[in-house]
Amino acid sequence: MNPALDFVTVDGIRIAVWQWPGEGPPLLFAHATGFHARCWDQVIRRVPGRRTVAIDLRGHGRSDKPEPPYHWRWFGRDVACVAEQLNLRGAIGIGHSMGGHSIVEAAAMCPAVFSSLLLVDPTIFEAAYYGMPRRRDASFILRRRNQWKSWEEMFERFRNRAPFAQWHPEVLRDYCEFGVLPRGGEYILACPPAVEASIYAASNAPESDLYPIIPGIQQPVTVMRGGHPWSLDSFDLTASPTAPGLAAHFPHGQDIYLEGRNHYIPMETPEIVARETVSLIGR
Repeated sequence: MNPALDFVTVDGIRIAVWQWPGEGPPLLFAHATGFHARCWDQVIRRVPGRRTVAIDLRGHGRSDKPEPPYHWRWFGRDVACVAEQLNLRGAIGIGHSMGGHSIVEAAAMCPAVFSSLLLVDPTIFEAAYYGMPRRRDASFILRRRNQWKSWEEMFERFRNRAPFAQWHPEVLRDYCEFGVLPRGGEYILACPPAVEASIYAASNAPESDLYPIIPGIQQPVTVMRGGHPWSLDSFDLTASPTAPGLAAHFPHGQDIYLEGRNHYIPMETPEIVARETVSLIGR
């Protein structure tokens, strides 16, 4: 079933919200930096019959794209305000990478929205990294190809290239189809390179540090981590940015370590995320 596209205004910014009808407590999805809500389609299809909401965070997808700089706390506010305006209660919050960070922020702001959280390789670093001088160079993001003849051209270019060659083909198709927007007879990236680069630049800013609020998250929290190690000195987008001991900082956290998996867990193995989501529904 195709979702309905609606818009919710947060601080004057139009946030695109994709909604699937269904029964029971809802599922609320938040995506990674540079991605969009429809990257979750293959997970959602494996958890049928549930009311589901997936958000295009500001700067991404069909949402408004204010000029940089971008601050990470804004994305948590996007999630919280959308959930409140949709009157979501008892939702399972599922976030990948930056989306995991945003789900935690939203749960601290609006605890009644969430019954449990599934953080898929969330971008929540070791506490000591916040506020440190950045040594990782993200300038290559600004050189991303931004113009395409069609999403199909993008798909054909990426399908045999790393890291996309390891992705589930339908996830790559969704990523490409909803990852560009028409402009002047061509298509441009739905997350402009300057926006994506700004988000990465702010990832370890002091105000991005969630450790002061994490002890107040009372819902059960599952942290799903990839096994490809992250390094402070390199910018490897396939590496896991999640602090190895993160789950222990939550009052009711559990850790799932996926040896052999990299950061793109929902893209390569949507069935793993779906299986854990079903497990949370059962609990």
